[in-house]
Amino acid sequence: MAIHRIGRRQTLRAALAATVVAGTGIGGIGGARAAESGGHLPPVPGMRGDRLANEFWYVLDDTTLFHRSQELDDAYTAIRTYAGGLEAPVIQAWVTRYNQPGYPGTFRDWMAPIAEQLRLLSEVQLGVVDRFYRRRDPRLVTAFAGFGQGTLYDPRRPEPALSVHTMNGEAGYHAWHVYARAMALLGIDRRRWEEIGPLLGFAWALQSIAKPSTSSPNPPLPPRTVVEQAAYWLPRGIERQDADFQSYPYPAGTGPSPLG
Repeated sequence: MAIHRIGRRQTLRAALAATVVAGTGIGGIGGARAAESGGHLPPVPGMRGDRLANEFWYVLDDTTLFHRSQELDDAYTAIRTYAGGLEAPVIQAWVTRYNQPGYPGTFRDWMAPIAEQLRLLSEVQLGVVDRFYRRRDPRLVTAFAGFGQGTLYDPRRPEPALSVHTMNGEAGYHAWHVYARAMALLGIDRRRWEEIGPLLGFAWALQSIAKPSTSSPNPPLPPRTVVEQAAYWLPRGIERQDADFQSYPYPAGTGPSPLG
């Protein structure tokens, strides 16, 4: 695939490919350096996959779902009241406006009334990211790669049927893309969400191929597959990501049906 943009996304892609080839764990391969990435964290009996990535997703879920603050819960309620739900209605609003004249401004304007709630969501989510990873940290690619493939098995999760850190539900990646798009359009941590956006598509593609179990450890995809998806997704600009996410539930070429 020809790469037309050179910058931090291409650098991230190159870092991913180099790490996979070196066998340091992004493809679920394992190895000493993968273990070292979470070396400061206490071991968890039965845990599988990158230790740091497991901790990141565990804390993200705990913060945004299982033990969220009252302030965040109120934000969810406000979004749900405005949009009619947290996922499907927001995705449909985005799809409708994407396919009409005036996008992306029309979608930005539709999301503007809940900008303060989105600002809180961004603060909470990026706060967890920053707790574990530096800006443009290649290890964050590791975390999204493991999440997509379902190689992060964490026995601490409250529901045994969801012991694997991976997206639960077909609409999850679309919803995350749409919220990230809205936050960027509204000037809420725009650069951060433009950096994270390609990782969402990357993990979505890997999960679409792997179709991992949510309850038991999953084998990693072949490293070549991971590198190929990284080469496609990590340099993607935001407009191309929008076009890619018009497929549902899987990316084009893996059995999608069009949204609309």
